[in-house]
Amino acid sequence: MDITYQDASYFAQTYGLLYLFGLFVIVLIYALWPKNKEKFDAAAKIPLEEKE
Repeated sequence: MDITYQDASYFAQTYGLLYLFGLFVIVLIYALWPKNKEKFDAAAKIPLEEKE
């Protein structure tokens, strides 16, 4: 079976989209997980801290 550019392009566009969407959902769940709230709140305050 010869794989053409169109076949490879279709595969990459279809399954690449599904892969990136799945990755996005995983990152979103991680960011909104209640256990991580304190870690992200502390990271958000870093730019406001004064240097010694």
